[in-house]
Amino acid sequence: MHHDPNPFDEGADENPFSNGGGGGARGGGGRSQFPFRPAEPAGFGGGGGGRGDASVDIPLDTMSDSKGKSKELSQWEADLRRREADIRRREEALKSAGVPMEDKNWPPFFPIIHHDIANEIPANAQKLQYLAFASWLGIVLCLFWNFIAVIVCWIRGGDSKLFFLATIYGMLGIPLSYLMWYRPLYRAMRTDSAFSFGWFFLCYLLHIGFCVLAAIAPPIVFRGKSLTGILAAIDTFSDHAIVGIFYFVGFALFCLETLVSIWVLQKVYMYFRGHK
Repeated sequence: MHHDPNPFDEGADENPFSNGGGGGARGGGGRSQFPFRPAEPAGFGGGGGGRGDASVDIPLDTMSDSKGKSKELSQWEADLRRREADIRRREEALKSAGVPMEDKNWPPFFPIIHHDIANEIPANAQKLQYLAFASWLGIVLCLFWNFIAVIVCWIRGGDSKLFFLATIYGMLGIPLSYLMWYRPLYRAMRTDSAFSFGWFFLCYLLHIGFCVLAAIAPPIVFRGKSLTGILAAIDTFSDHAIVGIFYFVGFALFCLETLVSIWVLQKVYMYFRGHK
């Protein structure tokens, strides 16, 4: 009959932590009843060998991307500062050299061009320059009124092509008149350039020719109704009195612009000859 040893027996002088020796465990073949095992690291994944240990992964790609973007932003800011400093240096150089800076200041409510007769044009030529400026505003008014009159004619049953022609006259005539003859005259008065004066005379003659053509409005294109001249006014007045009145007003404006332009041409030529 098998008899289990009593672990509480005082007579058994056994050391459970011994690795064998005299008086070892009974029937144990020299092994301790309570074998000692080394402590293992606690894992949270339930696996052995430390494979389940918790770990923190740091995304290195994200850190490198952030550093790259920060470096790129710093380079962009440095380049922007360098350009601003370069522009500021050029402006100061131009000012020190006496070159006028043309800031857009006209019209005051929405500046799109530079215009400063009082400070840039010589005192003896300012009156003439104001007169030329009035001539340019006159052609702007003529083309705008021509556009309105053609719209009225179109509403009253006119051809839609007349509307597109009047739109082209206004959209091209206003900026071209400024760039082709008024701006060269402004530059000629300010810098006393013979070439600018010559360019003004050439383009201003074309301007006067257009005003004469518009005041007559010969039946060349669409019976001449795309321009508010005298022939178109007579033709439209017989059909629609209101349209005819609009065309007669346009005819008067083109006639007045033609007279003012001829006067300006004469004054500028006298100034050019006398000044030279």
